[in-house]
Amino acid sequence: MHTQFGDKEILNDVLDQEKQIISLYSTAVTESSCQNMRNLLLKNMQQTSNDQYEVFDQMRILGYYQTQPAQDIQVQQAQQKYSQIKQQL
Repeated sequence: MHTQFGDKEILNDVLDQEKQIISLYSTAVTESSCQNMRNLLLKNMQQTSNDQYEVFDQMRILGYYQTQPAQDIQVQQAQQKYSQIKQQL
């Protein structure tokens, strides 16, 4: 039996993989004790994050990923929440 995947399934798989790679980079950065390695990992994580966003945006454009824009009040609430958490640290 031969199964063919459509664009939606392929893009969803790539998006999931990009998210997993970002998570792995994040762990590696926090565990790295060498500044040069940390910088390289951060650079790679940023590029992977950019790639992930491109896949996500393509899915959004094609209607495969439905999103709603955040309202200004939601953005302000998130900023306040994370600012409070940062101050507590």
